[in-house]
Amino acid sequence: MKDTADRTVAEHLVDYLEQRGVEHVFGLCGHTNIAVLAAMADSPIDFVTVRHEQIASHAADAYARVQGRASVVLSHLSPGLTNCATGVANAALDCIPMVVIAGDIPSHYYGKHPHQEVNLHADAAQWEIYRPFVKRAWRVDRADLMAEILEKAFQLAESGQPGPVLVNVPMDIFSARIPSDSFDRVATNTRALVKPSIDDETARKIVTALAEAEHPVVYAGGGVLLARASEELRAFAEHMGLPVAHSLMGKGCLRDDHPLVLGMTGFWGTDLVNQSCLEADWLFAVGTRFKEADCSSWYPGYTFNIPGTKVIHLDIEPSEIGRNYPTEIGVVADLKSALQVLNRVAREVYPDGFRKPALEQKIAAFREEFKSGNREMATSSAFPMMPERILADTRKALPDDAIITTDVGWNKNGVGQQFDVLTPGSILTPGGFATMGFGPPGAIGAKLAAPDRVVISLVGDGGFGQNPSMLATAVERGLAIVWLVMNNNAFGTIAGLQKAHYGLTYGTTFPGSPDAPTNGPGYAEIAHAYGAEGIRISSADELLPALQAAIAGGKPTVLDVPMINNPTPTTGHWNILDIYSPDRDVSHVST
Repeated sequence: MKDTADRTVAEHLVDYLEQRGVEHVFGLCGHTNIAVLAAMADSPIDFVTVRHEQIASHAADAYARVQGRASVVLSHLSPGLTNCATGVANAALDCIPMVVIAGDIPSHYYGKHPHQEVNLHADAAQWEIYRPFVKRAWRVDRADLMAEILEKAFQLAESGQPGPVLVNVPMDIFSARIPSDSFDRVATNTRALVKPSIDDETARKIVTALAEAEHPVVYAGGGVLLARASEELRAFAEHMGLPVAHSLMGKGCLRDDHPLVLGMTGFWGTDLVNQSCLEADWLFAVGTRFKEADCSSWYPGYTFNIPGTKVIHLDIEPSEIGRNYPTEIGVVADLKSALQVLNRVAREVYPDGFRKPALEQKIAAFREEFKSGNREMATSSAFPMMPERILADTRKALPDDAIITTDVGWNKNGVGQQFDVLTPGSILTPGGFATMGFGPPGAIGAKLAAPDRVVISLVGDGGFGQNPSMLATAVERGLAIVWLVMNNNAFGTIAGLQKAHYGLTYGTTFPGSPDAPTNGPGYAEIAHAYGAEGIRISSADELLPALQAAIAGGKPTVLDVPMINNPTPTTGHWNILDIYSPDRDVSHVST
């Protein structure tokens, strides 16, 4: 038993994290946080040190997605905190729980502008940098308040609509010595709040409306995965015979090969899912914000016709209900608890349930038609490779429960549209912030959270080039991750847009040179320099065996795969097309 009397705040902090079951802390050292690192040196908590703070926050984001509870980031002041900010904002926009603990200048130097302080408009205001995107930011002004603030921080990060919080700590407070009283008091507090559910009367109203509807559709968002409610949603959809559409962040809430899954809606959706949603008379929206790309910029006639279609919206966050579409029935509740009640009530009111073989046949027929139409690209021997072939071969190589991290571009949009996810929660995507550079460090967090599962990062060359130093962390820890670089030597999605609207690709593609590889930097050689395995694919038929060997090899491995910059097919709409070409019928797929 540790003697917790009259120890430093940093030592109490580490004890507190241990008691909360924290196993990993992600971050980078600085002169303001080394007291915490010293306290952690003899702790079972593993400090995951990185070469750039954005790697830490992205890795912590993915770690929290896999574990289902708040991750912890330790940051230095000003430049450390701003480096970290993009990853924290990405987590915020995707509702991922995270506690960021940041060192700050000594409190007795407020107003003097000491080393690295940001005080251009106010003194002692570093914490305000995070105010626009965290759920709350605290500045710890007294050592005896540290325990209470930490407890509030974890509780807020994990409750309601989850998200990151910031605890900003002057370095002299980390080193202050205090008795254990304040930490002893919060140790008795509950670690998890009981979440709101739904009453039987409301459940009957929802079940009856869906049962009596002619064309009901479930629309599932990322909240289903955050609530760990996939099994409950599957049971409800099957009993009620409801087709399930999903947003980008809702992908994988049910297996993509489930007979009732329509697919991803919106700009990168398919004819089947967008048309099914347009024809719906009732839409049961669960855990979704109705974001722009998922809703074809909210234009009627492409994905949703609301009003017209009546909406039942179930979400843990009241402000999401009615934000973008009028709602007939709005319910604030935890999705897992609410769906458990809905399942029970549905079986009481309709014990025999509903079977819709014609609907299932329609979905099956569309899938076969889509795959048939895609088969030429998915089996093409062209080199550089077709993106469809890359995704098809990757799916063949991976076990059903492999964790896939995506980035932006084909590896996100194409995966959302045409890559089967077969285990709920196994795809980690930067949705709301669409952050380039999330995928590669995200794979580190995922592998640390689930060391026994295969982890692969599908990433473009633009995203991989953001922070390749994450390879150092992977090599040092022996993390068996595969990074598959879909390399078109461009910011491909943006290059396609610029080409379609302006007829050029200035600033969106990378210049080549006679001495450079065909598709930009030698990413395989970069991998070797960090001590990882690196393979540059030189023909389409090489990819599948190389990927299988990389998975079996159990080492950090980069596969550099030259790719043709084909656009992702789309049936939806995006308002930027009207902004760039208001008087012309221009599609982003123009090449």
